[in-house]
Amino acid sequence: MEEGKEVKVFNNILEWTLCILLALIIALLTRYYIITATVIKQSSMYPTLKENQRIIISRTKRITKSQYQVGDIITFEAPSKIKQGAEVDVSNPVAIYNYEPQGLMNKLVYYVLELNKISYIKRVIGIAGDRVQIKDGKVYVNGEELKEEYLPEGTTTKTVYYNDVIVPEGCVYVMGDNRDQSMDSRTFGCIPLEKVEGKVILRYWPLNAFGGV
Repeated sequence: MEEGKEVKVFNNILEWTLCILLALIIALLTRYYIITATVIKQSSMYPTLKENQRIIISRTKRITKSQYQVGDIITFEAPSKIKQGAEVDVSNPVAIYNYEPQGLMNKLVYYVLELNKISYIKRVIGIAGDRVQIKDGKVYVNGEELKEEYLPEGTTTKTVYYNDVIVPEGCVYVMGDNRDQSMDSRTFGCIPLEKVEGKVILRYWPLNAFGGV
């Protein structure tokens, strides 16, 4: 009898362990490929999104490989450094990423759990092939002024480094809505799509601001 009980206890423990592992795997896959929630920690998208608001990010484009569109709000891994001086080359306006975690566990922690990873949230201004220009405080895409109804009246866009660029294939040009308080593609260049984490689709907190973004 005692041996039978021990076997039953062992089987129960094994079953629960497998269930927990399966649940963890599903949760991690869902977080990386489908959807996740996060908190706004920056003011660069003010007034569209404010600090401490909570949002939902869709990550399905990692599966579908569909394109981001101008106007989408996205999150992405922060570039490793800001180009300066001779490093600023408008003919190669791609942001620098030179950090790569080593080992499977470190990759899991960094890319899936996103611990010790800095992410930015910005709005897509230009996609591959678009010519983005900033002049006289306004933004032009392919020669036409970009209509930015989401910006407060009177907002001007200052020039920095990348003020007239052709967005390279596999990249997006991004800017924050809070133009005076946003470090974005004007400073560090275009973001490779493999560094984009997902598209913001919903603000769920506070409740009085609940709705699509």
